[in-house]
Amino acid sequence: MSKKQSLLGNIGVQVVIAMIIGTAVGAFMGENAEMFAPLGAIFINLIKMLVIPLVAVALISGAAGLGNSTNAGKVGLSTLAYFALTSALAVTLALIMGEVFKPGIGIDVSAVEGMFSGEYASKGELPSFWATVTGMIPTNVFASLTNANILQILVFCLFFGLALSKQPKKNREPILNGVNTIVDAMVWMINCVMKIAPIGVFGLMAEAVGTFGFAALMVVFKLFLVFTAAILVFGFVVYPLLVQLFTKMSAKSFLVAMKKPQAVALSTASSMATLPVTMNTVENELGVRNATASFVLPLGATINMSGNAIYYGLVAVFFAQLFNIDLSMGAYVAIVLTSTLGAVGQAGVPGPSFLVVAVLLAAGIPIEGLPLLFALDRIFDMIRTALNITGDAACAVIVDTIAIDADAVEEQAIENTAK
Repeated sequence: MSKKQSLLGNIGVQVVIAMIIGTAVGAFMGENAEMFAPLGAIFINLIKMLVIPLVAVALISGAAGLGNSTNAGKVGLSTLAYFALTSALAVTLALIMGEVFKPGIGIDVSAVEGMFSGEYASKGELPSFWATVTGMIPTNVFASLTNANILQILVFCLFFGLALSKQPKKNREPILNGVNTIVDAMVWMINCVMKIAPIGVFGLMAEAVGTFGFAALMVVFKLFLVFTAAILVFGFVVYPLLVQLFTKMSAKSFLVAMKKPQAVALSTASSMATLPVTMNTVENELGVRNATASFVLPLGATINMSGNAIYYGLVAVFFAQLFNIDLSMGAYVAIVLTSTLGAVGQAGVPGPSFLVVAVLLAAGIPIEGLPLLFALDRIFDMIRTALNITGDAACAVIVDTIAIDADAVEEQAIENTAK
């Protein structure tokens, strides 16, 4: 009995049960299920209230902790290299699966042609390299915090944390203790909010299923199946395999620990909103040091979007097949590059991704059919977010192992010199 009670007392299990009940209620009530929307809105707003302050203080704390170690550069570079490589790998997997399973072949589009539109043509411009770099530097950091401009907050907090680490020890210690106490307080607040997660998740799911219904989903059902399969391969094979290869942790223990953050990611469809839960899991269950987790996870929630990369790749193949377009090698390269680079600027908040427009335009694929996908974006978003945060956690575990090994080598070298 106690085991059963402890299972039902597990927030991850409660969230999954709430998702199932919410889906059933949404399917049964249809559009009337919108009456449950406020439950989801309250939950999401509570999380949003805490996310920006948490990201800011966690990054300052992480950067200050890293700035003290001689491995700061190694941690930063290995994190960025990991994000870039896994995103490129994710798009490649999506393109291969799209070509093998052909989700866009044999679909009757006549039922949904009314949804086609050219209104997104203007939204596909990717900012130039320099525009992106300039846009990352805040002119007013308080405005960046107010507008939740994650990339600008990221740049300022990393710079500020690094600056703190360079101050004399007696001056910086009290401030860092204060920052770390704020991080702990924020995590405590998040834990309180998570107690109502099942209610919020129920509201979100009931509204999503009730509003979109299953009719529109049937048109892209094959795409949805292939997309889910690609996400499962990447989340349950590729990432655990990387953890097993590069760290002393087993793939199984990694996957078991990730159940709770994945359940929260599925319901909130936001890497940022899931961040507190991911941080808690990575530090307490996967044993990653606070300095590494505070640096890698907020950064990952902002720029590591392997789930989005899979989505962009598959959508490109789907529409190319739908409109009978043969993709050249150049088009494939364009899709991989645009998806990988574009995912970096896609801050971790829920909502339709206009970046997919840029991916399609880069490969010369018509974009009239996009409203069909945007109507269902929430469902795709939930699944890709679960993969994104799994990738962030795997990165934290791997980078922490690299940093610990480098520290050990360094200590050994110092000892040898002392002898």
